[in-house]
Amino acid sequence: MASVLKAQRANAETRDKGKRKADEMDVDGVETEVSLPRKKKNKQRVLLLSSRGITHRMRHFMNDLEALLPHVKKDSKLDSKSQLHLLPELADLNNCNNTLYFEARRHEDLYMWAAKTPNGPSIKLHVQNVHTMDELKMTGNCLKGSRGILSFDKAFDETEWGRLTKEVFTHIFGVPPTARKAKPFIDHILTFSILDSKIWFRNFQILEKDPAQPNGPPQTTLIEIGPRFVLTPIRIFEGAFGGATVFSNPEFISPAAVRSALKRSKGYGYRMRKDAEEKSAKRKELRKRGDDDLAVSKVFA
Repeated sequence: MASVLKAQRANAETRDKGKRKADEMDVDGVETEVSLPRKKKNKQRVLLLSSRGITHRMRHFMNDLEALLPHVKKDSKLDSKSQLHLLPELADLNNCNNTLYFEARRHEDLYMWAAKTPNGPSIKLHVQNVHTMDELKMTGNCLKGSRGILSFDKAFDETEWGRLTKEVFTHIFGVPPTARKAKPFIDHILTFSILDSKIWFRNFQILEKDPAQPNGPPQTTLIEIGPRFVLTPIRIFEGAFGGATVFSNPEFISPAAVRSALKRSKGYGYRMRKDAEEKSAKRKELRKRGDDDLAVSKVFA
């Protein structure tokens, strides 16, 4: 008898489930689909490449960035510096929606382009005070491929170009959890600070215990790892590597202009010295006395 009651109860439950499913699929003779909200996935991939002519120090710097960001895909160098419109196509071929491009100039000048491809925006920055991990020789260390926490200064939210730069840097330096080479650990912090209209980058390791007291109580500390560099924003363009200028930094002076001013100052000093020599020679000519009648050359001629 108990087995019969269980069978009847099971049949009733299956009938109720079928009716509920039919009610959901058919409302007033119209079929409807029940769609569940999908979780938004972070699919950020970054294409990292440079132009021809970079130095060995800049190559080490790019290798540090590649090791720091596991969602980066490195490509070969770009031959021409004037064909920046090819970069969105290269990013599309490599299935990347962000591009980090380093452009080398004469006298070891380095410029960085951070762009959202293929539609933009893009930011051109001047890279200064570059120190690689090997140069710093810091005691800190982090797991290769681990994800980092992004920390932005509150000064980014005070200006429009700061908010736009923060958004672009979040997409480029923020490692998605579904990256192919990413490890499920967070053990370092990437900090971006604004000082003197420049962006200062630092990388710190998160330590749960003090290295001086390994058996002591847990205490969270930060140790700098590297690399470190300073970025000066130059211009922000509406499109990818071109387009209308959204922001232009009026305080930026190019390194070529600085070198030209130094040469002009040296040339000004040279001209002043030559003018002084000419004036001295003229004064000597004016003070020179002519030969009189009692000169030795005339008396004993």
